[in-house]
Amino acid sequence: MKCLFCGELENKVIDSRLTRDSLSIRRRRECLICGRRFTTFEKVEEQIPMLVKKDGRREIYNREKLRKSLVVACQKRSVSVVEIDAFIDQFERQFQEGNYREIHTSEVGERVVEFLRLTDPVAYVRFASVYRQFKSLEDFNRELKELNVTVDQNGPPPNTHIN
Repeated sequence: MKCLFCGELENKVIDSRLTRDSLSIRRRRECLICGRRFTTFEKVEEQIPMLVKKDGRREIYNREKLRKSLVVACQKRSVSVVEIDAFIDQFERQFQEGNYREIHTSEVGERVVEFLRLTDPVAYVRFASVYRQFKSLEDFNRELKELNVTVDQNGPPPNTHIN
């Protein structure tokens, strides 16, 4: 590691500890040439694949963008942020372990839809309506039939709560 003060490469680690989130290591170093101390952080290099959009464009994967869309779909529902983060962690781990260089956004969307379908039906329909670009009530009804729920032009069926 290059000294921040004199630029030399000769230094020693005098203290190492995990950061609060346990995702990196904080190292206190001392330069053997100038004697000054500095701190470095060591982190596992994550290889997140590129996203391939429907039109073929490529975009860097953005965890926060995925998280935000899940939080919006789950707003005022019983799905916790802990559940959302756990899903995203598992999702990212699967793609990292598989050494994927690219992921199609349709694959991401389908995994999110499946997670929400199993977790919360309202959040599922909210996300699916945007992801699958519902344009009519028939589109909603088609999706709701899979959940054994129907909605007609007069509103939701009795005893159904919509937040």
